[in-house]
Amino acid sequence: MGKETVLVAMSGGVDSSIAAVLLHEQGYQVMGGMMRLWAEEGGPTNRCCSPQAMDDASRLCQMLDVPFHIFDFEDEFKRHVVDYFVSEYGRGRTPNPCLACNREIKFGLLLERAMALGANYLATGHYARVRRENGQYQLLKGVDAGKDQSYVLCMLGQDELAHLLLPLGGYTKEDVRAMALERELTAADREESQEICFTMGDYRQFLSIQPGVVFESGPILDVEGRVMGRHKGLPAYTIGQREGLGIAAPQALYVLEIDTKRNALVVGQRSDLARRELTAKEVSFVSGRPQLEPVHITAKIRYRAVASEALLTYVGGDAAKVRFMEPQPAITPGQGVVFYQGDIVLGGGIIDEVR
Repeated sequence: MGKETVLVAMSGGVDSSIAAVLLHEQGYQVMGGMMRLWAEEGGPTNRCCSPQAMDDASRLCQMLDVPFHIFDFEDEFKRHVVDYFVSEYGRGRTPNPCLACNREIKFGLLLERAMALGANYLATGHYARVRRENGQYQLLKGVDAGKDQSYVLCMLGQDELAHLLLPLGGYTKEDVRAMALERELTAADREESQEICFTMGDYRQFLSIQPGVVFESGPILDVEGRVMGRHKGLPAYTIGQREGLGIAAPQALYVLEIDTKRNALVVGQRSDLARRELTAKEVSFVSGRPQLEPVHITAKIRYRAVASEALLTYVGGDAAKVRFMEPQPAITPGQGVVFYQGDIVLGGGIIDEVR
């Protein structure tokens, strides 16, 4: 039997570089692959595929003596990620573009291209793990709790996991940097970007010139409906925001609600942010089967949130309810909610309504 072939999704950074090196050292027939993605007109290229990143990924593939492929997904990225991002802000929501990119681009289009090239697997540098148990694939948290990226992979199902390798899931970030230094890789000390990859700077500036996104001033209301001031346009705010409200008050005020019908921002004290229940849409389960009976889980309501105890109830179609044992601060429509049992990811969806 010949060597199994894997296409490694590369960014030029240390994580994807070490993923490629480890798989090559393990005997896989490695191919490197980089996606060319849409970026704001007039600005630099997308941060995920800058000329420097492209050069770094290409050089690594030359060092390993493996093929390097570039995939042009600019149009698809614009349609599925950027347009979605703009549309969600236009609805008064706060989207996570990485979730849309992973669902539609990386584990959709790129996985298809990998299979078309004859690869057995697609590999990425995400800090998460795949395990096969009793004939089923499971998605698990990475062992590095501070770096775990299972949250942004919650949409993966059996078909994707059957063809996915995550070689960094059993390592810490420190381990990975040490391996890169040991192998004298130029990516060892490269800093990671935490910004939105397709905008030049402040995403609010980007949104302000997009069709369908209205930056119209309106009232800032307290929980009793009293006018506290004026906002600059609803897309400039998100649930839980404290800075930039321009209101003088004896206590700190936070954004509680973005009311698009009234073009109003509702603010209140930190204690007013707490909510117990949410409804999620676009829900998927890693097993491919909905969890029909209510089940106790832990759930994360944003990437950096702490997973909290909750009850998950499937309500049909692509919808589920999550009721937390303790109220959670700033549950935000548009963000992802991910369901866990221990280290195992059950699935996830997009927060739609909050109570």
